[in-house]
Amino acid sequence: MTGAPDIRAYFDEPTNTISYLVSDPASKQAAVIDPVLDYDHHSGEVDTRSVEKILADAKAAGLSIVWALETHAHADHLSGAPYIKAKTGAKIGIGEHIKDVQRIFRPLFNIQDLKADGSDFDHLFKDGEVFKVGNLDIEVMYTPGHTPADISYKAGNAMFVGDTLFMPDYGTARADFPGGDAHQLYKSIKKVLSLPPATRLFMCHDYKAPGRSVYAWETTVQEQRDRNVHLANGRSEEDFVKMRQARDATLSAPTLLLPSIQVNIRAGAFPAAEDNGVPYLKIPVTFKRH
Repeated sequence: MTGAPDIRAYFDEPTNTISYLVSDPASKQAAVIDPVLDYDHHSGEVDTRSVEKILADAKAAGLSIVWALETHAHADHLSGAPYIKAKTGAKIGIGEHIKDVQRIFRPLFNIQDLKADGSDFDHLFKDGEVFKVGNLDIEVMYTPGHTPADISYKAGNAMFVGDTLFMPDYGTARADFPGGDAHQLYKSIKKVLSLPPATRLFMCHDYKAPGRSVYAWETTVQEQRDRNVHLANGRSEEDFVKMRQARDATLSAPTLLLPSIQVNIRAGAFPAAEDNGVPYLKIPVTFKRH
């Protein structure tokens, strides 16, 4: 690899998501990681202001965006990747195990037109795969647990960990979504934390841990080893899983879970518009018996 990436972070407060514009200073090629499409759940209105900001900054810096990269199929925001692709020609990439997530959620929403083979995406990354952004080598690490399909991207001394880890004072990701697994999450975290201590880790979300007044999204492997509140004192896998499962049992579903999953397992595409020109998302209704 030649050089190190330039990294710009974009915090979306409505969804507590951080997107990244990662570029090679030499070639001016760039990738956007976990872009957000602005979606108002109350009205169903969609806006592109968040991705437009990234695109404007890329244009001002003379960057050519060649990839829109997803760390996983998000459950808390809709992906802005298709808009970036439409504007730049960038390819949309995600981990190959998105096929497992599609197979899980396809029957839940009865999505008849979804092919559960990942073909809605331009590229499915394998664990250990290396690809180029200009002169930068981007290495893929499979980090399941939060979902079966999570991957992390490593560019030089920077790792984009998706929802595997949060800032040290906030802990780790939930593992109770369909296909999630706390045992896998623990192993994935250990895999990330086996990297050199100075490796910079970039989070996908931040919620300001109690006592912290500002949002934060960058830490290091050493800081996570020393200070992560869910991994303190060399916590064993058994203890971690017990803690994670107990904590997850108290968490409510993300506000945008239902629309996000339907869109994001399609590489950010909405269902085809109906005969009135409007696309519709589904809400599965379950009746409880008393």
